[in-house]
Amino acid sequence: MASRTSWHCCLMAFFLLSSTACAQLSTSFYATSCPTLQIVVRAAVLRALLAERRMGASLVRLFFHDCFVLGCDASILLDDVPGGLVGEKTAFPNVNSVRGYEVIDQIKSTVELLCPGVVSCADITALAARDSTFLLGGPTWAVPLGRRDSTTASLSAANNDLPGPGENLAKLISDFGNKGLSARDMTALSGAHTIGFSQCQNFRAHIYNDTNIDPAFAALRRGNCPATSGNGDSNLAPFDLQTPLGFDNAYYRNLLARRGLLHSDQELFNGGSQDALVQQYSSNPALFFNDFAAAMIKMGNINPLTGTSGQIRRNCRVVNSS
Repeated sequence: MASRTSWHCCLMAFFLLSSTACAQLSTSFYATSCPTLQIVVRAAVLRALLAERRMGASLVRLFFHDCFVLGCDASILLDDVPGGLVGEKTAFPNVNSVRGYEVIDQIKSTVELLCPGVVSCADITALAARDSTFLLGGPTWAVPLGRRDSTTASLSAANNDLPGPGENLAKLISDFGNKGLSARDMTALSGAHTIGFSQCQNFRAHIYNDTNIDPAFAALRRGNCPATSGNGDSNLAPFDLQTPLGFDNAYYRNLLARRGLLHSDQELFNGGSQDALVQQYSSNPALFFNDFAAAMIKMGNINPLTGTSGQIRRNCRVVNSS
């Protein structure tokens, strides 16, 4: 009797483990249903970067802003519906700032021709972020796939959950911790600021009010960012002065020199718990690349919709009508 009970327990454990495994993401998810997917995505991202190299940073940021709100479910791609769904695009961290929607649209249109109704917008966003990183000189990684698309969005979550440019280290660690990401993950993911640009309204307080900033750097940045709010708010400055369009570890070297563009950037090297890691990344690009890739995979696993949850949107901007 004991052996039969043991056998039943093992059998149930097997089915439970199998069920759990089916709900997980897999790097080979589209191997048979859409085998050319990754080739199509990379080619499209390459075309986008050739047209505007800065778009690479935007596509990485798009993925981050998606995953931090409700999970990696393409909710950020949904347009507002008059009298209905309120999307996340008009949230303060996103409005007139997040870019790359059209690139995702173009990829989705091509993929739908090849593999109709199979590939989610969420997975396309994840692949575009990986390919942008790699094509700009950064690491690559095998992207776990199998996410499905949300049928909802949350303006309030977008306003509340995304880390802000004026946050201190403790708040940053807390924000990332709330998403299951460690302080090390946070410091590695912040290295995405080795590419791209930010608006004056995001770094104004840092260059005019903070003391943990190189005076010459502050003076340089003040040149296109007036002190008065409302003036030049959308003027851009590169996160990384040396190689703003190349993915490397210069971001961390800048932090050592007190040349972080945002207050939240410089908080990573300001006498706190991440100082030693910033120093390691500044001198060891391979370590940064390895940790960045691992953290991107980990971030990509924040609350994905799998199985029968959500849907595969035909158009990334709207929920399927039926």
